[in-house]
Amino acid sequence: MKEEYKKVATLENEIEARLLDSVLDERNIPHLIISYYDTAYDGLYQTQKGWGYISAPGAYLEKIREIISCLRKDANLHDVS
Repeated sequence: MKEEYKKVATLENEIEARLLDSVLDERNIPHLIISYYDTAYDGLYQTQKGWGYISAPGAYLEKIREIISCLRKDANLHDVS
């Protein structure tokens, strides 16, 4: 039986999504990353909802949230000029 996937977090942009995907793949953490982009609306929903979202089995929710938090903290440290 396949475990149900739950929404973990909204992703801010494609770079964050790709980086997170890479980290989770390295750690063999099952996940799905879904973009809100819709060609019919030329990305309108991405400006309202965020770039997209990540979902995963319930057992991994907290671990993924920790990873996202670390990635965002690291990104903020590099943004300071």
